[in-house]
Amino acid sequence: MVMRLFGAVLMCLIMINTGEAQAAAWPKSPNIEAKSWVLIDARSGQVLVENNAHQKLPPASLTKMMTLYLAFEDIKLSRLKLDETVSVSEKAWKIGGSTMFLEPRLHPTIDEVLHGIATLSGNDACIALAEHVAGSEDAFAQRMNQKAKELGMNDTHFMNATGFPDENHYSTAFDMAVLGAALWRDFPKHYALFSERSYTYGATTQPNRNRLLWTLPGADGIKTGHTQEAGYCLVASAAQDRSRLVSAVFGTDSDNQRISQSRVLMQFGFRNFVTLRPTERDIRRQVEVFQGTEDHVWLLPSKPVWITVPKGNENAVSFRLRYPAPLIAPIAEGQRIGTIDAVMKSKQGEEVLASIPMQARRSIPEASWFGRKWDAIRLWWSSKENESDNAPDMPATEENPADTAAAAQ
Repeated sequence: MVMRLFGAVLMCLIMINTGEAQAAAWPKSPNIEAKSWVLIDARSGQVLVENNAHQKLPPASLTKMMTLYLAFEDIKLSRLKLDETVSVSEKAWKIGGSTMFLEPRLHPTIDEVLHGIATLSGNDACIALAEHVAGSEDAFAQRMNQKAKELGMNDTHFMNATGFPDENHYSTAFDMAVLGAALWRDFPKHYALFSERSYTYGATTQPNRNRLLWTLPGADGIKTGHTQEAGYCLVASAAQDRSRLVSAVFGTDSDNQRISQSRVLMQFGFRNFVTLRPTERDIRRQVEVFQGTEDHVWLLPSKPVWITVPKGNENAVSFRLRYPAPLIAPIAEGQRIGTIDAVMKSKQGEEVLASIPMQARRSIPEASWFGRKWDAIRLWWSSKENESDNAPDMPATEENPADTAAAAQ
């Protein structure tokens, strides 16, 4: 009797522990001392862990990431040259706060101003750049807000190029992490600016305030921020073992804390997650077409696909296609058709990690009158068969497992 009771208790403990193990399929978030924070994978865009990531808060000098984004974009589009010179207005000269010590008699180049913003967090450099590019800081702020919308920064509004406090100047940890990933993705040639540990302008050398560059292997950016209203903030970026992560912490109590908490987030991410690059054969699908010159069309993802999963779950990912069936010609090359979901399965169920729009690989013209009528009959007959089987008119999903274990990036 005692042994039987002991066995029952032991079985209960095993079941409890098993449940805890299943619940831990997605790693538990670390304790981060900040008002809001988030960790994302820069390649997949997935949020790995977060807390209050969409809370609107003052971003302080994190704002300068957008100032630099617009400058990099203008350079890429040949609207701005690195060697052209910039005038320094009285407003830029007297702005105060962190500066690169510009004066009206000086005429720095765009290249020097970019270093002054990225490395020295120069408020004077931001205003000089904004006035040079857009004519005024207000006009430049309008461009900043437009670009924020384009990047999906839906909870952000800028009033200036520096991050000086204003009740209508706000952002979120999530939005700033998105911006950080966009800087790395869109401007790889200029991204090295953010890893610069010091910069000398004139006779003055100043260090980068992002001390994570010295204390975390693989750290290469991005931007610090601090005001009394915002507290100490940091958007950090690092690469290890072919993974690229971006973290954002808002509202820590000190410079040491924003560095230490960002490091905790990054180390957590690298220790617990892996980024996968599925092959095309994992994702492409051939689906049936009606009333066209061909009976099938290949669907391909409309953008490069990266998936982030907890380590040990590389083989638990499959891809499920959803599309509007029946698919009727004509179909244009590149036409958006349906979505493919990256699904991670576990004993607890399924979790959709990402949804990727699909597009037609080639165009399928409309068939002749006879071909269209014949396919209309096929569709009618198919619907009758499905009705007799008590099934939907046409299947609109397909699922194939992903062979992504060897594609870890």
